Amino acid sequence: MQAGLDRLKATLAGCAAILLWAFLALLTRAASVLPPLELSALAFTVSAVFGLGVVAARGQLHLLRLKPAAWAHGVIGLAGYQMLYFAAFGLAPAAQVNLINYCWPLLIVLFAAPVLGTRLGWRHFAGALLGAGGCLLLLLGKQGGEAAGPLAWLGYALAFAAAVTWALYSVLSRRMEAVPTAAVAGFCAASAVVTAIAHFAFEPNVWPNHTTLLAVVVMGLGPVGGAFFLWDVGMKRGNPVLLGTLAYATPVLSTLLLCVGGFAPFSVTLAVSAALVAIGGVVASRSP
Repeated sequence: MQAGLDRLKATLAGCAAILLWAFLALLTRAASVLPPLELSALAFTVSAVFGLGVVAARGQLHLLRLKPAAWAHGVIGLAGYQMLYFAAFGLAPAAQVNLINYCWPLLIVLFAAPVLGTRLGWRHFAGALLGAGGCLLLLLGKQGGEAAGPLAWLGYALAFAAAVTWALYSVLSRRMEAVPTAAVAGFCAASAVVTAIAHFAFEPNVWPNHTTLLAVVVMGLGPVGGAFFLWDVGMKRGNPVLLGTLAYATPVLSTLLLCVGGFAPFSVTLAVSAALVAIGGVVASRSP
């Protein structure tokens, strides 16, 4: 009975992470005046202060003594994903970047075969085709709103690279179940240092205004902070199959929030594309 209750709580934690990620695109556009490396460094600093504070209060700082492979997995996964994601938003329209990035749930299913040894079935390939069709429809369709600049295709490529990075990070996490969730705080702190060094080396410094700073703080506490801890708990102790399926709602929710926030125009093409990406993921995840 207690084991079932603990599993339910962990699954709900994963659901909370999915909900928080739905707000990431909206917050990213709200803080778009900041260069991508600076935005990453600031968001990770907030999440590191928050995470390390919680870990210290629980007397778990000793859990941050990890093997180099665990540190490499965590820092490359978190810092690499966020830098690619933020950079993509600076080069291409928000709606397109957002949907391409949220191919990561589908990629998790596809990567599970070579990494974890699962078998791919026809539903996996059907889901991949549906997801790819949704992205192509959005990229090739004509719609108003934010215009695509000359570097838009580079932005799309970075968004896809971000999706690949997060999918690999998530799949490889299954091989590191012994790494405690408290370690995520250390990963955020190391990512803050890495992205800050890269920022001062390659970008001009931009001082955030009050609105931008608020977006960064909310981002660091939510989708670039708390969500990482919640997702780790959900994937390691909850129902990963259910969470993998529910994650396909993220591109739809995130795109709708962009439209409500005025950062992307609502159109039939956008709605159909989001639906295809979500349906493709559900089809793939239901394969035995």
